[in-house]
Amino acid sequence: MQKSNELLTKDIKQLILQIAVPSSIGMFFNTAYNVVDTFYVGRIATEAISALTYSFMVFFMLLSISYGISTAITAYIGNALGRHKRNMAKIYVSNGLSLFILCSFVLMIFGFIFLKYIFTLMGASGIVLEYALEYTYIMLLGIFPMLLGLGANAVLIALGDTKSYRNILIIGFFLNVILNPVLIYGFYFIPSFGFSGVAIATVLIQYITLIYMLIKLYRTQLFESTNFFKSLPNQSAMRHLLSQAIPSSLNMILMSFGSIITTYFVSVYGFKSVAAFGIGYRVEQIILLPMLGLNTAVMSIVSNNFGAKNFKRIDETINTALKYGYIMSALGVVLLAVFGKYLIMLFDKDVEVVEIAYIYIIFESFIFFSFITLFISVSTLQAIKKPFIIPYISFYRQILMPVIFFYLVVYTFKLDIIYLWVSMFVIITSAALFLRIYTKKELDTVR
Repeated sequence: MQKSNELLTKDIKQLILQIAVPSSIGMFFNTAYNVVDTFYVGRIATEAISALTYSFMVFFMLLSISYGISTAITAYIGNALGRHKRNMAKIYVSNGLSLFILCSFVLMIFGFIFLKYIFTLMGASGIVLEYALEYTYIMLLGIFPMLLGLGANAVLIALGDTKSYRNILIIGFFLNVILNPVLIYGFYFIPSFGFSGVAIATVLIQYITLIYMLIKLYRTQLFESTNFFKSLPNQSAMRHLLSQAIPSSLNMILMSFGSIITTYFVSVYGFKSVAAFGIGYRVEQIILLPMLGLNTAVMSIVSNNFGAKNFKRIDETINTALKYGYIMSALGVVLLAVFGKYLIMLFDKDVEVVEIAYIYIIFESFIFFSFITLFISVSTLQAIKKPFIIPYISFYRQILMPVIFFYLVVYTFKLDIIYLWVSMFVIITSAALFLRIYTKKELDTVR
């Protein structure tokens, strides 16, 4: 209970830093992990980078449903701890983890059946399709440890603990630096797996991560393995978790479809444009993802204080997080403008790829302010158990408007690829403004 009480009483600025900084460091190393993958894949072929881009989009889609369960676990455990109902929190832990286990096996089966069809719809063909299938089939074997590890982390976040996941992400990064070249090129008795070695390394690291996270979860005393099956299924807990998870999962599913739609329209400009988009996305995440530690802080603090009905602290949390986020966004714009091209050239030195990717990250950097507004608003709505508008906003910014704008750019007016990035800016900024206003109104209704 010490962690929960601290979330209800400690200075908000200190709490945000205490929770957000470890989370941001962890996300940075998670992004760096992906950058390492892209770096080594770039040494294989530009087509391999395109394949990695396709794979990332599809894998994100498969995992999107788990995001909703994760946020639901954090929200309901945080609320229960805020009301000092520890036994209720334990029930949500057990039932939440069981949902993750079920979800992992369903997604694995779905992936093996439909993967080739999905890649083909996205526009992958030839050697790019072969690379994408080779990589992603192996990655599917890592879904179980990945999701269960995320479930354990969702519990820790509700307690305000972001250091544990940070630590294992840092360890995972260094393991990836070692394992990637060893498994790609071979080492003594270890054979060369080529492109597949990148995926094999990730799956191995996911199982190591799972063991570490389960140990940390057990130490919270919110999960008792001997009583795990005794609390399943709890109909009330399952209903609550699913009612919270479905809108959030729909949001992430729509985001993944949005990525697929974007990739499809980008592919019209050629495989080099797809490679540039994939590289640009990775570079952009180096700056953006550390900011997302603020989302974790908002979820943790707001969910606990909503349970305790401390609305003044909720308002202070949101305003402080937005201020920090906007400062970080401004720094991000400068960093990408100055160093962006050099970062891109770490992955591919093709002049055309570098130019397309650089223009992309410059436009995306100015969207950081809107992203921060969107993400903190979404975290707030999830923490106060009001996530139902979220998938509608996601449909607007990920499906409806991109299809309209991108179709006009690519097929009607046949404009340069830069106008796809302009369209993104208009769509995401308008969605952020609306959701910020909506979140304020929802907070007023629950006071």
